[in-house]
Order: sequence, then C-alpha cells, then structure tokens
Amino acid sequence: MTNDTQRENKPGKLLLLRHGQTLWSQSGQYTGRTDIPLTEEGRRQAQEAGRRLALLFPDDSFPISHVFTSPLRRAHVTAQLAGFGDCQVESDLAEFDYGPAEGRTRGQVAAALGQDDWDVWSQGPLTLPASLQGEREEEIPGYGPVTVVNGVGESAEMAADRTGEVIERALPYLEAGQNVLCVAHAHILRLLTTRWVGLQPADARIFELDTAHFALLSWHHANRVIERWNF
Repeated sequence: MTNDTQRENKPGKLLLLRHGQTLWSQSGQYTGRTDIPLTEEGRRQAQEAGRRLALLFPDDSFPISHVFTSPLRRAHVTAQLAGFGDCQVESDLAEFDYGPAEGRTRGQVAAALGQDDWDVWSQGPLTLPASLQGEREEEIPGYGPVTVVNGVGESAEMAADRTGEVIERALPYLEAGQNVLCVAHAHILRLLTTRWVGLQPADARIFELDTAHFALLSWHHANRVIERWNF
C-alpha cells in the first residue's frame, strides 16, 4: 500500500470546541437555552482558540459544510472570533435543556428541594417539581436583561440522542478523511463524547471541558477513541 493510499483511507478527526467564558460560566449557573453573550475574556479566549487550532491544523481550511455550531450566540460568536464565520447552524448542538434548573446554581436547586445536593446527571431536570418552572427576567451586567425560561427540560439520555444525530451528519466527511469542527457547549459536547465512545450519558460527568478548550475525537483502528481532551 502506498503512502498516498494510506492517507486516502485515514479517517478525519472530529474536533469539539466549547464556547468562551460567560458570566454564568463564572458563577456556576446552569446555562442551557438562555442566550447570554460572551464576556470580554470569553471573546479573547475564542480568538486564542482560533490561533491554537490554526497551529494544529495549518493545512485545513474547514469549509462551511465542515463547521457545525450551536444556534446560541455564545457558541456562534465563538466560532466567528475563532475564524469560522461561515458555518452550519446545527440545532442538535444546542446546550442541554436544564428546565427548572436553568439560570440556577447546583446549590440553589438543592436548596429549593430541601436537599444537601442535586446532580444533573443522575437526577436531571425531569425530576424537578413544577413549582420551579416559569419565566423571569435576570440582569446581565454590561448587557441588559434576559428572559430565563424554566420549562420542563430534558434528560441526559434525550440530549445524548440529539448528539447522535450530529455524529451521523458528520460521519460522511470523517469517513472520507476530512476533519469536522463542532462549536457548542460543555455538557452537550461531553454527551456527544459519550455517544462517540459508547459510554452511558451519565458518564459525561467524568469529563471536564473548560471554556474555549478543545477535544479531539478519532479512531484507533476500528475503535472510536478520545485522542486529546481539554487542550
């Protein structure tokens, strides 16, 4: 087998980029569908992420068809600042719908339940009472008010199923030896990773993905693997 044939048969890599910092990523508030902006630090992080990616893949221009982004502005703006203004908006990359936990911290949810702790992975939004549902306005300093919708939410399994659809759409490019970039959110990208390697959705708890950091998913022979994480 020639070197050219080996290169042709080598599958592409699936890159996952979390968006840059927001005020709620700093405060620990669950940020699902609330469309809040990046902080100035988050914008700087996004630009730096683009520079790191260009160094890692200097020969890959990532055409529009190979860049998927969440519809939420913090992800879409991260993609733009990282140098990917042209991309495919992918609704299945929207963040985990936290329902009644949206805009609240883990501690606040636990306190509302009269518990010492609450776990989004093992308990999840669907276990939360209807008394925590509703809409409210919250002020984002330097930006203005946003509407926080505390709906029913979704389970980790439901969110993981969405990521399976993203993988299916990326596979034709990957199998053709082309790289694909997904720009989205911490929890949905962690869930996508569990689907990639065949873990249970709740196993996403073991992965930490910092703001504007990458993960790199690929194959080792026939096995799907995590090649690099949180870099």
